[in-house]
Amino acid sequence: MTREKLLWRVLVLIGFSKAFDQKDMSSKASVFPKVSDDSYVSLKAQLKEPLKAFTGCFHIYTELAMTRDYSIFSYATKKQFNDILIFWSFNRGYLLSVGGSGICFKAPEVTMAPEHICTSWESITGIAELWVDGKPRARKSLNKGYSVGTEASIVLGQDQDSFGGGFEANQSLVGDLGDGNMWDFVWTPDQINMVYVGGTFSPNVLDWKALTSEAPGEVFVKPQLWP
Repeated sequence: MTREKLLWRVLVLIGFSKAFDQKDMSSKASVFPKVSDDSYVSLKAQLKEPLKAFTGCFHIYTELAMTRDYSIFSYATKKQFNDILIFWSFNRGYLLSVGGSGICFKAPEVTMAPEHICTSWESITGIAELWVDGKPRARKSLNKGYSVGTEASIVLGQDQDSFGGGFEANQSLVGDLGDGNMWDFVWTPDQINMVYVGGTFSPNVLDWKALTSEAPGEVFVKPQLWP
């Protein structure tokens, strides 16, 4: 494997593992500099029970929104490789998939500016929501009664078409992605706005501040434009 691939095929562990050096990633973003089918960040979540609700938030800075599709967050299990998928569709807007079922949220006016997005879903009602820069889109129904699996492969910047693989270059993110946090419950609109303006809460599924990495620090750098 080339040095370049070693730099970009990154294994990151979520939780309390002491196997690797832990660094505060709150001021860092993962940078995907080019179209590729092997440039991504790979994560593992330490979940004891299936997810019946979640809120996930991310900062994204890319020029692709006006040109093609790209994947933001892919949570795959061996039973369902689209257990959770957050994806930008050039023709349709933001796509949220849970358990292989997907819905689209029409995006606001597309700009070249960085965006902060949050998505949420809960099994008991099936209600799914999307916020872009703290502003909500219309609520929609998605896979009521479903439970997201626990033994997951989580990938940033690529869409998994198989467990931990099946990547396509034309779905790769090119740009910056940071502040990736996830909770196992649904935030209120006021709480979403607090996250958007920089409020800190303790994520219990995916915690960007607590990422630990095997890879060299060059993968994570200070983002260009967001705080």
